[in-house]
Amino acid sequence: MLSTRIIPCLDIKNGRTVKGVNFEGLRDAGDPVELARRYSLEGADELVFLDITATNERRKTLIDLVREISREISIPFTVGGGIKSVDEIADLLHAGADKVSLNSSIVRDPDLISRAANRFGSQCIVAALDAKRTNGSWNIFVKAGTEDTGIDCLEWAREVYTRGAGEILLTSMDKDGTKSGFDNDLLAQVSSAVPIPLVASGGAGTIQHCIEAITNGKADAVLAASIFHFKEIEITDLKREMDHAGIPVRLH
Repeated sequence: MLSTRIIPCLDIKNGRTVKGVNFEGLRDAGDPVELARRYSLEGADELVFLDITATNERRKTLIDLVREISREISIPFTVGGGIKSVDEIADLLHAGADKVSLNSSIVRDPDLISRAANRFGSQCIVAALDAKRTNGSWNIFVKAGTEDTGIDCLEWAREVYTRGAGEILLTSMDKDGTKSGFDNDLLAQVSSAVPIPLVASGGAGTIQHCIEAITNGKADAVLAASIFHFKEIEITDLKREMDHAGIPVRLH
């Protein structure tokens, strides 16, 4: 059985790490390069970097920051935010990213998944799904959670897998930043719908929440932000408790 991954997430706005609740009310959480270095040393298994307000004019800044972070860490590194083309993916991979996270762009152009997977391999294409409960189901939202696409989350999960995504990063918008626990019902349904690895995002507040995302939500990895940024939970403590709960983790 593969080890469960613990993944800190750096949400980037204007070159700084930020964190909000339900995708709103952003507050500063520190320098992304310093945080990345810290997480690499503390035993994180991977790192996710999301430029949450990415536009074309910020692309150079994103590339420079990706390059700087990649020099400071020794763990796999996923980058997302405003990526619209295979060429932009190539630029990020050359700058030091190991994977790219695609969200709004693949809703507009689903074939981007296939083109990217064919060129770089499915292993480095992550489909990011931002889902919110809407009229009894989960809808996919895009543009940093501001636009309801009307697309059903489970149907979209199946489609991104079919088109070649190698992993799904699933964020519950209802749970994001609330520290009230992951949406394990949503996680379990998506996990059963597709055979690729599933990263749980949105709602981490305690070690038990992270454990339940794996045991009840059937996720393969746990992503969190504020609990790590503000040292509410240490990665080593989380891994130790997961190990005690019988969840396979990489102990450093």
